Amino acid sequence: MRNAEELVRHLKREGIRDPRVLEAFRRVPREEFVPEELRHLAYADTALPIGHGQTISQPYTIATMLEMLKLVPGMKVLEIGTGSGYTAALIHEITRSPVYSVELIPHLAEKARETLEKLGYRNVKIFVGDGSGGLPAYAPYDRIVYHAALPEIPSPIVGQLREGGILVAPVGSLHHQDLVACQKRGDQLVEIERRPGFVFVPVVGRYGFRLYR
Repeated sequence: MRNAEELVRHLKREGIRDPRVLEAFRRVPREEFVPEELRHLAYADTALPIGHGQTISQPYTIATMLEMLKLVPGMKVLEIGTGSGYTAALIHEITRSPVYSVELIPHLAEKARETLEKLGYRNVKIFVGDGSGGLPAYAPYDRIVYHAALPEIPSPIVGQLREGGILVAPVGSLHHQDLVACQKRGDQLVEIERRPGFVFVPVVGRYGFRLYR
């Protein structure tokens, strides 16, 4: 696939239906978020390395997560794992509201910040640090999304989600995860959707795999 429109047609064939998600993929230039030497692969439906052992996720995977989040304009979103900043840009295209994003690796956070500012996404607020337990200072959020694999959903995150809000995260082992969507009902998260068969880099931090090995 050579451009955003071809990628959108591919995502439709793969079953992505949310028009807001598809329009966001049309608008955000993915080539700006990948290393220069990989720009010829920017619209391929595959994950690409961005350095420091991290990747920009496969477009189909990102689109699936965004559909599961059920985003609409005006929502306040927390993203754990900024990476290249690409997904934060997609989220902002849909919500047109501030996106709060946490990245553990300072170099990636700075590079993402530069790219987003260059493209005019000045309402994405990037924080450097361990986001595995969320970002309580700016809670509550309408939606929370993790871009790295968890052994289980961290308990502190529940209190950071607004009543009726949705969290999406890859949950499972180091080598295989399901994408799980949970909705906050009262003081707990209730699973509302599960899609199997994904592999993400692991969350590194207090609530990541290091404590469970």
